[in-house]
Amino acid sequence: MDFQVAYTNYHSLLQAIAYRMTGSIADAEDLVQDVFIEYSKLQTIDITHPKAYLIRMTTNRCINYMQSARIRREQYVGTWLPEPLVSFTNGGGDNPADLFDHDENVSYALLVMLEHLSAVERAVFILRQSFAFEYSEIADVLGKTEANCRKIFSRANDKLHQQSPVLPGNTAQAAPLATAFLAAARGGSVDALVSLLTEDALLTSDGGGKVRAAIFTITGRDRVQAFIEGVIPKGFLGDSQSMVLLNGQLGIVIFRDGRPHKAISFQLDAVGERIEHIYIVLNPDKLQRIG
Repeated sequence: MDFQVAYTNYHSLLQAIAYRMTGSIADAEDLVQDVFIEYSKLQTIDITHPKAYLIRMTTNRCINYMQSARIRREQYVGTWLPEPLVSFTNGGGDNPADLFDHDENVSYALLVMLEHLSAVERAVFILRQSFAFEYSEIADVLGKTEANCRKIFSRANDKLHQQSPVLPGNTAQAAPLATAFLAAARGGSVDALVSLLTEDALLTSDGGGKVRAAIFTITGRDRVQAFIEGVIPKGFLGDSQSMVLLNGQLGIVIFRDGRPHKAISFQLDAVGERIEHIYIVLNPDKLQRIG
């Protein structure tokens, strides 16, 4: 297949796989670029199934990358959170999310949970759950047997369900809660804001040692309330706020001095009525692709 045709047909798919594997837009872009550079050097070779070949190259590069990235993330200052994939709800501007396959979007909360899997478990789970690959296809990508891939998927699924009985997904139920959260914060109504939270609510922020952020996850509604009461008077809302699609679910981006200052996403409880976990990304390296 002609290089340009392959790039046009499969670039978005490979980016989507790499992003779900790494949790980083920047790393996904670099890995996929390397894949296409290598692929361009193979044009003299007759590749019967270029799509499968490119997926295999991308997945295995991601596995190798994640095995080394795990060590770096263990040394990270505070909690490492994935880089958010943001689209503005008005559809204006150039959105990085447009480069990715929207049809198989994965919720931000699930992306966080995937960090608890090994690189191979993550690959099997993503290919099966997000892209509906057959086990025979996954086996071909990873060079394993179908039976082995089934066992790996089962193990990965068990690990994820140990964290949450119901795996978080994108849901329209997040919209009213995100809107109410922002309205309560704007109005300074901490009580109204806290009423949106579950009793065992969590708040995790990621400053990466570059900006001020809570190092550890804040646990329990009372402690989350105390944190919110402390930060709202200190410019928590910045200069302006926008409701955005954050990994396919409504979230909030807060701007300061015309630049993205934090991205906020929410994990809902099993019935979708309250906020179970608040994720706040402040690391500027993870916000620079937000328009």
